[in-house]
Amino acid sequence: MNLLEAMRVYVRVVERTSISSAARDLGIGQSAVSERIERLEQFLGCRLLQRNTRAVKCTSEGEVFYTSSKQVLEAATRAVFEVSQDNTQMAGQIRIAAPHCLGEGVVPEAIRHLRAVCPSMSIDLVLEDRPLDLISEGVDLSFRFGRPADGSFIACQLGQVQRMLVAAPSYLARAPVIRQTDDIAAHPFIRIKGDFDNEALPLIDAQARESTTPIQTAMTMSHWRPMYDMLCGAAGIGVVKVPACIEALKGGSLVPVLPGHKVPPLDLHLLIQAKHPFPSRVRLAVDEIRRCVPEILRAREMRGEAYGSP
Repeated sequence: MNLLEAMRVYVRVVERTSISSAARDLGIGQSAVSERIERLEQFLGCRLLQRNTRAVKCTSEGEVFYTSSKQVLEAATRAVFEVSQDNTQMAGQIRIAAPHCLGEGVVPEAIRHLRAVCPSMSIDLVLEDRPLDLISEGVDLSFRFGRPADGSFIACQLGQVQRMLVAAPSYLARAPVIRQTDDIAAHPFIRIKGDFDNEALPLIDAQARESTTPIQTAMTMSHWRPMYDMLCGAAGIGVVKVPACIEALKGGSLVPVLPGHKVPPLDLHLLIQAKHPFPSRVRLAVDEIRRCVPEILRAREMRGEAYGSP
């Protein structure tokens, strides 16, 4: 048994939560994927996956093996790159798509890291809030908020993006006081189209209890920057993604509203074209992004919590 290849198949099955989806991504038959997983379980002497008719789920041993397998596969990719005498396979362009707000700090920082590791790689960054079809748009990698629907891609979770309910101090100084969640509906709410369309804001209190409270939408924006400017200009209250608004929180032009409550964070995924095999430069880019972006998000979350504390 080729253990490294079996790990690669196993990781794909876990990330796609489906043997059939993993088989399509890998370009092999569903029965071949099932056989490799079964042989891997026999080799290890434990069950890795719980299977049903709709999806697969890791056992506790499977979770441990998944984490270790990812680390082994990423290390193998780096090892090949570091000792290769011919880096021409790493040269060429990678097209990366991301929402506009991630273009404020997070993605540029990741690209700087990627270019430092592989200076022969060329990056084409596309900032677009709407979901892009990777194949028709010629996108190799795409950052996407929330849980992605099924498609011709592989989705890897990078972490979570924290959100915060905020307003300008000058707005709060002249507006009715917000002491509890029910007070929010009395204030003009500014939001991005597609966010909180049901006119309800989810919140988590200090006891980790989640509830929703009504909002009164005054303005919707198709781009995060005008919303940000309207909030800083004391036009109302709204929810911002913390990594994009560190400077506003640091400078005090935005402050938390109801700091005892949190807005649930958004999952952040990296979508990858389901090619088999991956071009070497794409595989390297994926490995580096999966390593550095969670660290970038954690650092910005800590700064946001520090600057946004009451």
